Amino acid sequence: MSEKLQTETEVIVVGAGPIGIEMAIALKQANVDYILIEGRQIGDAISRWPPTTYFFSTPEHVALAGVPVHNLDQRNVSGEQYLAYLRTLVEMFDLNLRLYEPVTAVTREADGRFTVTTNPHRGPQTYRARYVIMATGGMAGPRLLNIPGEDLPHVSHYFPGPHPYFRTRVLIVGGKNSAAEAALRCWRAGAQVTLSYRRPSLDFDRVKPHLSDDLATRLEKGEIGYLPGTVPVKITPTYVELAATEDGLTANGHTIRHETDFVLLCTGFTADMSLFTNAGVDLVGGRQVPYFDPRTMETNVPGLFVVGTAAGGTQERFEYFISTCHDHIPRILKRILGHVPDAVQLGTIDARNNAVSWEEVKAN
Repeated sequence: MSEKLQTETEVIVVGAGPIGIEMAIALKQANVDYILIEGRQIGDAISRWPPTTYFFSTPEHVALAGVPVHNLDQRNVSGEQYLAYLRTLVEMFDLNLRLYEPVTAVTREADGRFTVTTNPHRGPQTYRARYVIMATGGMAGPRLLNIPGEDLPHVSHYFPGPHPYFRTRVLIVGGKNSAAEAALRCWRAGAQVTLSYRRPSLDFDRVKPHLSDDLATRLEKGEIGYLPGTVPVKITPTYVELAATEDGLTANGHTIRHETDFVLLCTGFTADMSLFTNAGVDLVGGRQVPYFDPRTMETNVPGLFVVGTAAGGTQERFEYFISTCHDHIPRILKRILGHVPDAVQLGTIDARNNAVSWEEVKAN
């Protein structure tokens, strides 16, 4: 006979990315009854990275729950290594986890408790909790250009790794880290690469140094093609029509036709804030930043909290990373419990100092 599914709890955490997992561990260490619900698999956004893509952050930046991230060479870890680390944390702390249960609604009832509805393969499920913590992240889907041909089979918003582009022509659209890394990896894998960027010149200050220096050299030598001040306005099976821009905005008139075999749109990602909207959370500005009290991470809906990168909505210049979100957790615990239990151990906060202890954070 199958075990009865727990549906009543004190706290529901929505989203099992790194900070959602760290939040669940903290609740368990604090002896708070919780359920962690994930619509896909843990670390879903990271699982969609290209193979052997490495974190820009060093291991101490992305460590969770006081558990170091060890690897063979002590360098930055790959996405695959980090997913293994997340699986280890779930097993190590035996987290109360529901997988492949997309949350469809979060509703605050008249009694102040929340009803959380999910829609797994087995059919809709309903949970009840006093508090809900939204750890839904900020990269739910690609930022679409909404141009003709964007949905053609040779066009992708996700870089699958360089191998598919071997001995082909690939146009990469974008000018930040993802575009730079894709361009360099594809070129080294034997692709004929052209980079299109809407600005008249690349802002190398916004690209990681090890990528910017390499890319600048490739562009200077003409090994990677470059179409500055252009944006795609139409994609066909054989070419992309690009419009000239002025200061990043499409200018009237001049267009060029660029022949290519594949198109990779590194145009960024957007957050899905629909659960916040439906729950009654106020969203601010075009980025749809959820309103919250920075002292407690509580939104304008009493008992509903935001944690992790979801606090930034759809970020343009990134402020919320794994390393800058650890301190969201004690703020929530203090609001719920009135204090942060000594048993709670979380990640390193400031890798620049290499050892800012969690005790210091809890004391703030």
